Amino acid sequence: MVVTNMTKTPTATIITNATLYNGNIGGVQRDAALRFEGNRITHVGNVAEADTWPKENTEIIDAQGAPVVPGYIDVHHHGGGGVAYDDGPEAALKALAEHAQHGTTRCVLSFVTDSLDIMEKRLHEAAELVRNNPRVLGLHPEGPFLDVGHKGAHPEKELKDPTPENVQRLIDAGEGTVVQMTLAPEKKGGLESVELLAKQGVVAAVGHTSCDYETAREAFNRGATQLTHAFNGMNGIHHRAPGPVIASLRDERVWLEIINDGIHVHPQVVRSLFVEAPERVVLVTDAMSATCNPDGHYMLGQLEVVVKDGVARLAEGDSLAGSTLTMDRAVANAVHQVGVDLSTAIAAATSHAARCIGMDKDYGYLAVDYPADVLILDEDTLLPHRIFADGEEVTAA
Repeated sequence: MVVTNMTKTPTATIITNATLYNGNIGGVQRDAALRFEGNRITHVGNVAEADTWPKENTEIIDAQGAPVVPGYIDVHHHGGGGVAYDDGPEAALKALAEHAQHGTTRCVLSFVTDSLDIMEKRLHEAAELVRNNPRVLGLHPEGPFLDVGHKGAHPEKELKDPTPENVQRLIDAGEGTVVQMTLAPEKKGGLESVELLAKQGVVAAVGHTSCDYETAREAFNRGATQLTHAFNGMNGIHHRAPGPVIASLRDERVWLEIINDGIHVHPQVVRSLFVEAPERVVLVTDAMSATCNPDGHYMLGQLEVVVKDGVARLAEGDSLAGSTLTMDRAVANAVHQVGVDLSTAIAAATSHAARCIGMDKDYGYLAVDYPADVLILDEDTLLPHRIFADGEEVTAA
């Protein structure tokens, strides 16, 4: 139910009678209320305290006990609505709008492998979008510094060694907007480039790699702090060869991305990450252009993809080619399929994402002076039915 107390267009919103999830594991407050004005949260408290808050020209929303959570942050996705971020800034705006309708209020744009020249051009163009659109937090070149044996949906002919010279080219192309970069640390120049990225404030993410446990540990000791979509694009866990997933779990400095669509990783395997390192799991979508679109034929960079029953696979080779997942489904799946509590799932989609790219002082929480990125979830489906991004309401899908 919505009650208004206005004589003209509202300039503020109060959400009351909410079950508020502030973005921390266990950070749940019942009979809670929240107020935002413009694009900032001004008050967080209980229902009684809300009676004393300013109400002139304010929309008052009775959440009726429903979960109220921070807007989701996706640090690894490639597009949606039929377009990819590789297609340029105008296409990016269409994809961003599609994901916003599913509760993603901030994000990092990911780019698939192409020639270094083309990737430099794409990053340079996208940098302007980062500077002009506060909902875009930065850029993520997922290639081309990947292992050929774990390339996934990246064209083999464009793969390069992560020499410091090559890596620096992409950092420079982003003009300060590259916030993370995936590479295979075992390749020529890999460990040196991990150090280079760390020194320049760019998150070095281990992924699409054949590295063993020891090499992954060395990469983390050199400054890598993230594992790109855990279990996918890397060696799995073996009792005599634990590999990069176990190396990540054993290192409290490392964040573990997971694609929680029930396809890329079995829900019980996802659960194992939440059981062992709940405070370091980051839900991502790895969504490609077919997300929010019908099944059919699509392109992921240079490669043709066939989407059937919502599952994206390369037309040649049958490898999974990103996903059609949205962040609202990733969170709902974490509760309904994986079996984690809602506060842990929310943290993995909000504050953990912000922390893994070093932006948690500005995003990822429901707290005073944080952006008014707020979702009201359906109590049963856990999908958002009211979405506010920077204080502006977005129509829910």
